[in-house]
Amino acid sequence: MENVYFDNSATTKLDEKVLEAMIPYLKDNYGNASSIYKLGRESKKAIEDSREKIAKAINAEPSEIYFTAGGSESDNTAIRGIAHKYKNKGNRIITSKIEHPAVLETCKQLEKEGFEIIYLNVNADGIVDLEELKNAINDKTILITIMFANNEIGTIEPIEEIGKIAKEHNIIFHTDAVQAIGSVKIDVKEMNIDSLSMSAHKFYGPKGIGALYVKKGVQFERLINGGHQEKNKRAGTENVPAIVGMGKAIEMACTDIQEHSEKIKKLRDYFLSEVQKRIPYIKINGSLEKRLPGNANISFRYIEGEGLLLNLDLKGICASSGSACTSGSLDPSHVLLAIGLPHEIAHGSLRISIGKYNTKEEIDYLLDNLEEIVQRLRDMSPLYEKVKKEEF
Repeated sequence: MENVYFDNSATTKLDEKVLEAMIPYLKDNYGNASSIYKLGRESKKAIEDSREKIAKAINAEPSEIYFTAGGSESDNTAIRGIAHKYKNKGNRIITSKIEHPAVLETCKQLEKEGFEIIYLNVNADGIVDLEELKNAINDKTILITIMFANNEIGTIEPIEEIGKIAKEHNIIFHTDAVQAIGSVKIDVKEMNIDSLSMSAHKFYGPKGIGALYVKKGVQFERLINGGHQEKNKRAGTENVPAIVGMGKAIEMACTDIQEHSEKIKKLRDYFLSEVQKRIPYIKINGSLEKRLPGNANISFRYIEGEGLLLNLDLKGICASSGSACTSGSLDPSHVLLAIGLPHEIAHGSLRISIGKYNTKEEIDYLLDNLEEIVQRLRDMSPLYEKVKKEEF
């Protein structure tokens, strides 16, 4: 097999139906949406149609949706924009230790600007402690930003409970839902979410386009100056084809979401069951119950994750050792360290993320190769040799 793709948390394949929806706006309907003539009005209408689809997917109002270049920009805009808008009210922001770098690096920058950032611990499953959250709140707290679901270990956070706590204390609540959209049903009103980030390429849409939901009444400063696009909050000529693609992708992803998730979860559970039977000395990271349907994060003792990935690649298998944004680093995952894994075990981790195009045949191909590669790498490890002698 060639290009057996198990890295859907990093990005997904563009759906053919999404591409078909985009093509007219790449070729004939190329007008600038800020223009008043017909060609421009057609682009403007296409943008607003997509805005409505995105709002419907999370039970928001279309006027609460702002288009961005992706999840990182959405996170930056929400966190920095809200922080600076409300800095006269307070300077404390609460987040967690396992957030995506787009959140953590933004918070680190805000610390340099005089904001106080509280980084909540997580338990062994990667779930934040609600009591620790409550204790971290004081009269200077202006923002809580906790991800909906983790990009590495798949853990789904208690978002509705966090939203309730934030509302009770009159604190703005933002969530990075980049991994959750299309896999988990989200209702921003029921969950008391004030701001939410998303990115189209995580749910079979195009790269380079995202959206930010900000509840009506919540204010934020703009990060990009220039024109008056996006209700004067995000300057720049709109990427109409990508926006159309995002609207089509989220509409498809959120239709029959339960059926879609169950299909993927069945493949995921089969993989986890088989890998535990075939390969000893492994640890499944993250919660098994509160978890994204396609995520499987496993630590293999006595091997290095980089060697595992390279050998899988030689077999045409695409996987990851952690976050796509940090996979170029040799440092162990900050998420795995935060849930209590020692460095040597965190280094031997593999993330498999299953998507709608994966099949059981591909899972079996992965299992066969994984079993052989892990054994071969362990046979070269002096640590593993020592373990075998001790057991004998």
